[in-house]
This record gives sequence, structure tokens and C-alpha cells, in this order.
Amino acid sequence: MKTVGRSGGGISVRAYAPGRVNLIGDHTDYTGGLVLPLAIDMGTTVELRRHGAGVELVSAHSPDPAVVPLAISEADAAGATGWARFGAGVVAVLRPAEGGLGTVRTTVPVGAGLSSSSALTVALALALGAEGEVLEVAGLCHRAEQLGSGVPGGIMDQLCSLAGEAGRALLIDCATLAFTPVPVPPEWEVIVAHSGEERNLADSAYAERRRECDAAADLLGPLARANLADTGGLPEGPRRRRARHVVSENERVRAAAAALRTGNGPALGAAMAASHLSLREDFDVSTPALDALAAALSAVPGVFGARLTGAGFGGCVVAVAEAGTWTRQAGQLPWRSWVVRASAGATVEITG
Repeated sequence: MKTVGRSGGGISVRAYAPGRVNLIGDHTDYTGGLVLPLAIDMGTTVELRRHGAGVELVSAHSPDPAVVPLAISEADAAGATGWARFGAGVVAVLRPAEGGLGTVRTTVPVGAGLSSSSALTVALALALGAEGEVLEVAGLCHRAEQLGSGVPGGIMDQLCSLAGEAGRALLIDCATLAFTPVPVPPEWEVIVAHSGEERNLADSAYAERRRECDAAADLLGPLARANLADTGGLPEGPRRRRARHVVSENERVRAAAAALRTGNGPALGAAMAASHLSLREDFDVSTPALDALAAALSAVPGVFGARLTGAGFGGCVVAVAEAGTWTRQAGQLPWRSWVVRASAGATVEITG
């Protein structure tokens, strides 16, 4: 198993963690289902001199520093505010021997659904000395981010940030945490476009959706093992629709992974379109802006398909297209958009 991180006090380190875009498989990770994300060539860098009894970070993205004492309790970490809450979560879970003074830089758009918070959490944990097998570090970062953010998310984002591979998506089984790299055809490109709606999951209905899925699982058993016929036995209402999305989304992830392996763009596009429809109709996490953007991107020549990515409630749409599509259409796309590339996972180096 690949390991990450290095220990040692009184040193200067630089840690980098990429954001991620999820090609398909949303609201399936915390139900033990399948996801198909890729680490992207946008990320967060933490440069830190390890010393002292606290962590103090500054960032060009915030006028206020993040200051966290090493002795912070989990209860106090859960009550932290601003961007310091992510540092508080890391310190409370990692319990590093030394703190540090450092800087944070990021190229991940904040509030876009591209895992800016996970990139920060992973980079800071590595900078403070987290080390071990990828799954061990991912689990630590997952707990830290849940604690700091107050959002009961799954482990997809942290695992993808740590285990990403250049040129490949990761097919992750969130029940077993087994992950399989799936090559992205080099003649394709991945486009991310921002809806213009910033999102904050802590203020959204994310936790409510998870409770509804848990309630459905109480009646059906694990949703990752259920089939569509099983969901029909649930009472009509939100729990049935949430379960129907999760069960059908797992099948779409399998279809999308097969389409990547065979280079079948139309099949991938069909899975993405069905995923967006399910997220809109059965999971109620899309918005008019996301719907309009997904439809507009799907109509661009060369695009196979598009869907909202991440938890929804705003943020971004992801599209997969023939290579060169974004460049040909850049002057006509009225959205803030990027071509992203599947990148390698997080790194940490001793700099002094």
C-alpha cells in the first residue's frame, strides 16, 4: 500500500493537495456506494515551519489568520468559525507534537464543489506530520473535516486527493474503500463550469439528505446492496426517492467506468445526463442555474454529457468532451470555466 507523509519536528515543510471533480456518483459515498472522481490540477499548498504550541496560518484568501492551539478539544474544534475550523479539525484529530507558523495558497475555487476544503485539510494534515498508508491518512482527514465543517460527508474527497493518479479517474467502492484507477481517454477533456452560485454545505440541506438516506437504509438495509425493485417497497415520499437515486446512481457509475475504459463517449454522456436528472428529480439538490448550465453545456458541439458535480445546491457542472472543445468554444461560453486534468495525489516535502 502506498504511504504518504513524513514525521519530524523543528523543520520546514511544503505540502500540496489537489482538489477533485467527481465525474459521476454523488451522494453515494456516505451510503457505501460507488464514485468516480479524479484529482485535478488545481490544489492547495501549505508551507509550514513546525514549532510551538499552536498553529497559525495566513492566506491571501482571508483577511484573518487561522490560529489554533494544539490543546484544542474536539468539542472546541466543532465550534470554531471561519476557515480556522478546518485547521481546528486537523489539530484535534491529528494531535501533532508541534504546531507551526505558515502560509496557505490555493488555486481551487472556494465554494464551487471542487473540494477546496478537503484540499486544505489534507495539505495541512501532511504539513503537520500525518503519515501512514493512504487509507489511514484519508480516514484521519475525513474525520478532521467532518469535525471542522459540521457536514457529515463521505470519504471520497480526501481519498481522491491523496490517491489521485495522473491521467486516471478513481473508481472507489466506499463500502470497502477499494479503489481502481480508470484511464481517461487522452482524446477527451474534462470541462468544469461554475454556475455562479456559491454554496456552503453547512447551510444547505446536505445533512437532511443524509438522514433521509439513513432512514431508507434502516428499512431496506445498506443502499449499496439494494436494487430498484427494493426501493419500490418504501412508502411514497422523500425516502423512496433518495434511495432510488442512490441505487440507480451506483449503476450509472459502473456504466460510466465501462465507458471510460472503452472510450464510448455517447454512453458516458447518457450516464451523466441521467445522473443529473436523478439528482434534480429524486434527490432535490439541483438548482435552476445548475439545470440551465448542464443543458447548455450538453448542447455544445463536442460535449458528450454534463451534470452537476459535488453535493449540489450550487457550485459547478462537469462535462466530458472531445479534446479541444473548450478551446474552440471558449469565446462563446458565457461561464467561468476551466479544462481540468487528472493529476497525481498529495505530496509533502521537507524544505529546510
